[in-house]
Amino acid sequence: MTEFHYCWEWRLRSSPERLWPLVADTNRFNRDVGVPDLELGEVRRGGRRLLRLRKLGIPIEWEEEPFEWIEPHRFSVVRRYSKGPVAEMRVAVELIGESAGTFLRYEVWAKPRNALGRVAIPLEIGRSSRARFERAFRRYDRQVQEEPLPREKARLASGGGRRLSAAREVLREQGQPDELVGRLASVLEHADDLTVTRLRPYALADTWGATRRDVLELFLHATRAGLLEFRWDLLCPMCRGPQQSAETLRDVDPHVHCESCAIDFRVEFEHSVELTFRPARAIREVEAREFCVGGPQVTPHIVAQQLLAPGEERTLDPELSPGTYRLRTRDGGEVRQLAVAVGERPTVPIVNDSEDEQLFVLERTAWSDQALGAAEVTALQVFRDLFANEALRPDEPISVGTLTVLFTDLRDSTRFYLEIGDAPAFGSVMDHLDVLRAAVTAEGGAVVKAMGDAIMAVFPRPLAAVQAGRRAQRDLAASPNGGRPFWLKVGIHAGPCIAVTQNERLDYFGSTVNLAARLVDLSSGADLIVSSAITSDPEVADLLGTELSAAPIEATLKGFEDERFEIWSVG
Repeated sequence: MTEFHYCWEWRLRSSPERLWPLVADTNRFNRDVGVPDLELGEVRRGGRRLLRLRKLGIPIEWEEEPFEWIEPHRFSVVRRYSKGPVAEMRVAVELIGESAGTFLRYEVWAKPRNALGRVAIPLEIGRSSRARFERAFRRYDRQVQEEPLPREKARLASGGGRRLSAAREVLREQGQPDELVGRLASVLEHADDLTVTRLRPYALADTWGATRRDVLELFLHATRAGLLEFRWDLLCPMCRGPQQSAETLRDVDPHVHCESCAIDFRVEFEHSVELTFRPARAIREVEAREFCVGGPQVTPHIVAQQLLAPGEERTLDPELSPGTYRLRTRDGGEVRQLAVAVGERPTVPIVNDSEDEQLFVLERTAWSDQALGAAEVTALQVFRDLFANEALRPDEPISVGTLTVLFTDLRDSTRFYLEIGDAPAFGSVMDHLDVLRAAVTAEGGAVVKAMGDAIMAVFPRPLAAVQAGRRAQRDLAASPNGGRPFWLKVGIHAGPCIAVTQNERLDYFGSTVNLAARLVDLSSGADLIVSSAITSDPEVADLLGTELSAAPIEATLKGFEDERFEIWSVG
């Protein structure tokens, strides 16, 4: 059968870098040009995937090779069909930068299987597709240029509009910023299903030009108000795509399999569990549908992906921003690390010296900072206040990566009780806990538990813990209510922690927690006792060079007699 070839070219006003996230989002593109949603089949050798759909009542089935691409300039894919009028199709898209924008070339090669294919390909691809594709690309160009697009009206659930209005009023009464409340409501009313199926608060905050914490707190309050619901997505450490989702932490299975990468992995809070949001079912029913499962934006951390035959060699010339990259094969075989400095444009030679084809991947090692990890959100006070029932499966500890742990204790609290009596002393101690909670919350941390007149708190960063400790010491020493001033002892350490459910609440354990608890006893109440993990943090180091000073101290810590730690008094 004769192979048909079509080549379409358009000039767009935006740069390849700005167009790439939309043009290379093949799931959205296929939806926008009218491709029916897919039925997913098995993953075969080399990452090939069996896919099916029905078009005009005709069943179509094919095996799709892994996409190849180099961000932000080109991508391609090969599909070999076992059912339908087409035998094979290749697609290649190229974005060439110009002074006035981008020259976009879209090419299709299609081999018919039968007589129906000889008729259908010129009609469906040659004539109809060109117009649909151009409309989509022009729309993306306008979107990147931030020109207003027609607002879509989503189909809300029965009574959803009234519930939406009521929830907006609740959020305003709670003091949530009116502008952000309006923007969120607009997304829920007008954004398409692909957008609202997996809302990421940090990504929206960046788009809106808003503070990330403000948007996150809005999302959490909106969930409590019945406007949103959240899910815990379990991410594969290789492809970083969600493999499972759980409605509560109790539903999180720590043992997960990624079919695409053919690996089993154990989840950990720092990277493997991401909190995402979607409209509450009472507001808007959202149908999750797949239109493409392998395009470049499915794995946006991968800047280049190439499929090489045995003995094949290629040289890649991707445009890389400063940072660290890893070149590996799909089966997890790490080839090498690559550090890129500002202004560098490295060439990356790759060679398949094996007897089998290999899929080479060049990826950013850093995880997206727009992802809201479980470790971060569960260390936020507003989350623990609003969702106190969120707890892990009993007896299922999960690593949360690195957290900063702060312990406090009141100096001479026993004498204080003896001097003024139990009842008034107890009231003053309770007031002091309110001061501690306010200081921790102001710095983005969370109080995990109170133990008499002491607390344990966690923070995502060392600087936040240091600032919270200093703030609490100042406020308590000033005795703003006219009462007796308090001297607050503080100990801080950072390191890997384990999350577990304790008394139906999320708690943290491990040597990092134990060491922080030991440090607090060394504090005089006028200083912070911190480990070198705190003083060596770049943000804390900057503070020590300007506002605070640190002096090393010698001490033996109970339970750590065989280990030596650098301990510092900060004040």
